[in-house]
This record gives sequence, C-alpha cells and structure tokens, in this order.
Amino acid sequence: MVPMDRLMQITQRFEFLEAKMAGGADGGEIADLAREYSELKPVVEQVAAYRQLLADIEEATSMLADPDMKELAEEELPALKEALPEAEIALQLALLPKDEADARPAMIEIRPGTGGDEAALFAADLLRMYQRYSEARGWKFEIIEEQLTELGGIKEVTGHIKGENVFARLKYESGVHRVQRVPTTESGGRIHTSAATVAVLPEAQEVDLVIAPNDIRIDTMRASGAGGQHVNTTDSAVRITHLPTGIIVVSAEKSQHRNREIAMQVLRTRLYDAERQRIDDERSADRKSQVGSGDRSERIRTYNFPQGRMSDHRINLTLYKLDQVMQGELDEIIDALTADDQATKLAEMNG
Repeated sequence: MVPMDRLMQITQRFEFLEAKMAGGADGGEIADLAREYSELKPVVEQVAAYRQLLADIEEATSMLADPDMKELAEEELPALKEALPEAEIALQLALLPKDEADARPAMIEIRPGTGGDEAALFAADLLRMYQRYSEARGWKFEIIEEQLTELGGIKEVTGHIKGENVFARLKYESGVHRVQRVPTTESGGRIHTSAATVAVLPEAQEVDLVIAPNDIRIDTMRASGAGGQHVNTTDSAVRITHLPTGIIVVSAEKSQHRNREIAMQVLRTRLYDAERQRIDDERSADRKSQVGSGDRSERIRTYNFPQGRMSDHRINLTLYKLDQVMQGELDEIIDALTADDQATKLAEMNG
C-alpha cells in the first residue's frame, strides 16, 4: 500500500511548481523548476489515476446499499478491484528514485578481450550492433576515437551517442560480451570463444565536476591515419593526462581545438563515471549488486553463432534470434533488463 500522505506531498509540490512557473519565475531558476516539473508530471498523473480508481471503488461499494444501483455496482466492482494491484505497482514504479543520469547522452567504449583477431572482429560487430540500434531509435552516433586492426577488427573505439534517454537504455550493456563461433580464418571448422568489453558512461556536464588546470597535462602530437599515413602535416592530435588518477584520453580529429574539446569531454565523463561507481559501490556494499551497475569485468552475455542464440546471464534470458540482435534489435533484451532492475528496486522499497 502506498502512503497517502506521501502522494499528497508530491501533488502539493507539483502544484507549487506549476504556480511558481505561471507566476513568472526569474530566468535563473526557471530551468530547474521546469526540470523538476517535467520529472514530477508522470508521477502526478499516476497518482491521479490511482486516486480515481480508489474513489470509483468507494463509490461502487456505497452503491451496493441502494437497491436500484446494486446490480450495476456488483457488475463494476470486480473489474475495479482487479485493476487495483496493477495500479499500485504502476504507482510504486513511478515513485522509484530516478537515476539523474538516465536522460543524458552517453559515451560507449568497446575493446577486444581474450581471443586475438577474432575478439577484435567481434568488437567491430558489437560497434555495428549499437550503431544500428542508435539509428533505429533516432539517436546520433558519432565515433570519437577508433583504432582498427589490419583485418578490419577494432583495437579500441569510443563513441558518443546523443538522443532521448540514451543512458537509461544502454546502461545495462556494460560488461563482458562473449562470442562463440567459427572464425573465418579457421580452416578446421572449430568453434572459438572470444570476448569484448563494453563500457557505457553517462555524459558529464561541466557543472558536474571541476577539473583543476594543474591536474592535467596536455600533449599535442602528429595525428596518423589508417596504415600509419598522416591525416595532415600539423600536430593536431591531443593527449590529456589526468595526473591524480592517471587517466589518459586521446583525440585525433583534424582540428586541434576540436580535439582538446573532445578529449576534455571524454575525461570529464570518465571522472564523473568513476565517482558514480564509487558512490554506487558504497551503497551496494551490503546488498547484491543491481543488474545495471557493478563490475564491468563480469560476463553478462553470450552470443552463440552456431546455435543462433543470445543468452543474457544476469536474468537467464535466451533468445534464438541472434541475426536480429546483431542487426541492432535490442529492445526485447533491454526491456527485460529494465523490468528486472525495477522489480529488484520495488522489492527493496517494500522490504
């Protein structure tokens, strides 16, 4: 049962924000008010629907005492009461604490793990999978840094994804992805197992953290393209080292000014993510890590090509449509992971 006084507080806060915005809040606070208002709006709509259902049940129950209305009430009441548990769960989901990073753009980093050339080729397949998924959702996927192998695999890639609720949808992708298939270079037809790691980081904003100038060292170097050919003749690539943590970021676009901007953005995002991980580790020290966070060295998924099977080990989900998954059809997996995460949080909230 959801406490009614809490629902009253939420509704009153929403009405206060509405009045404040209508009354002409100053420019400095209007953005914060609008953000909180838009976050509370779906919650308040859910509260209104829940209250309406309770009122309808109360009205139908009182009608039982009226001989003229009794038959109608007996018809309506079962359906109304049946809808109540679902309405309560929907309301509880709306009341779950929101991850403020969910609505943000994200950086995605993919690196081959064990498996040599085959792991690098699989990393390239994962990159294409996320590019297709982003395209299907209308997001913008931009590659910031990419190092390729001679066979067209990936040594390392960093992408920047902009769009609606990017981090909310992709945060469950962080971890080790394992592949089982016969490599094109394998003449004996034997199945090889290799892996790639994926890290999805919510994009940091400048207000999230301040990087002191003394904490970074910026080096410029000659940018080189595929096959070691120089992209241009100027020293345009930028490498930024964050001295306190040892994090190194490289950007090799043609414009040195743009490189500095990109490298600082990636550095900010990695530092912000490290801080989020630290806070999350502290919170989950006394409980099982939730599905969307935790150890990025954990094996989360297996892609078995001979069987056409994708298995997500966190929620025991197996789909026999690997071709579609590799084409970027990830919604069924992500929806299942989101539902599992929500169920865990609901159990904790009601525990």
